[in-house]
Amino acid sequence: MKRLEPLAALPVLVLSAIGLLAAAFAAFLHVAPNRLLAGQAFNPHPWLWIGAWSAVMACAVFQVPRHRFVAASIAWLAVVGLPLLAGLDAQRVLVHAAPSTRVQLGAGFWLMWLAAALLLLDRLRGLRIGVQVAAWLAALALILGQGVIGVLDGLALLREWHAQRAPFAEALAGHLRLSAITLVLALLVGAPLGWWVWRRRRSDGVLVSVLAFLQTVPSLALFALLIGPFAWLARAWPALGSLGFGGTGAAPAVFALLLYALLPVVRYTAAGLDAVPADAREAARGLGMSRAQLLLRVQLPLGWPVLLAGLRVVAVQTIGLAAVAALIGAGGLGRFVFLGIGQGATDMVLLGTLAILVLALAVDLVFQGLLALTERHA
Repeated sequence: MKRLEPLAALPVLVLSAIGLLAAAFAAFLHVAPNRLLAGQAFNPHPWLWIGAWSAVMACAVFQVPRHRFVAASIAWLAVVGLPLLAGLDAQRVLVHAAPSTRVQLGAGFWLMWLAAALLLLDRLRGLRIGVQVAAWLAALALILGQGVIGVLDGLALLREWHAQRAPFAEALAGHLRLSAITLVLALLVGAPLGWWVWRRRRSDGVLVSVLAFLQTVPSLALFALLIGPFAWLARAWPALGSLGFGGTGAAPAVFALLLYALLPVVRYTAAGLDAVPADAREAARGLGMSRAQLLLRVQLPLGWPVLLAGLRVVAVQTIGLAAVAALIGAGGLGRFVFLGIGQGATDMVLLGTLAILVLALAVDLVFQGLLALTERHA
């Protein structure tokens, strides 16, 4: 059989090797006496996953018929099947266990699930966006369905979610609110600044240098530095304080997130405007268009895909950075991460971390769809 080119097979080989090693040597589950203590490793069916990852590696090494489809199918089944088997194993363990016993997902599970998800992402790359969305939505629907019918209730992660359901919903709403406000403000502030940078041809000027410097400041340090100035503003203007504007809370968090978001918006706006052909601009001027008409009717429509790509970067970046906002009382999913770290509760940390990860992936997928629609109608 014909061998694949080494570079083409490399991602599949690496991910398959990670999954194979995780199945052979890492614990699939941990059975702990309670939510705080470490548990004993439990690996009930290693040969099933060793065989699956070996099959994927064979598809990477030899160009078997429909090798891409076979690897994608195995990866999709692993994405859906790993939680299912973990939930069934947890239920079996808890039948004769004490009520405080927790069955935690082990390193083997997480390594295999992550390798399967990345492998599926790699095998779906290049297909129509509708096919990619359908594959991920089907996997997500089946995993959520497992949770709805109670298959996953034995897992410590789900038990943590049931215990924190109301605070979790509030934190999720707060995280979305912080991210959405930041994205809107970044577009309203960054797009005009990007136009100014493009107009003045100052892509390496003071403004861009300052915004680039802000990217080097650690997020925790920037959030802390803003507490003092915002507290002073609230004291100097009591009306601001009555509106919730203070040293802690959403106001300094949104401002810090905005500072991080401005550089990509400015750069992508300038790049989008610069991508408009000079002939198109000259033709528009020849038709008697004013500068504002040229911008609104020619440059923005033609440069919109590039700006949308910048907003995609900002949206994913903001969702991740918004987790740190919980440290200054702004809420969000970061609350579970830091509370879990403080209490030594791994499942609480995972609850917040996984929610942020899923949210970032969902937003990235939405922007990919918007980019595909924009390019289709261009």
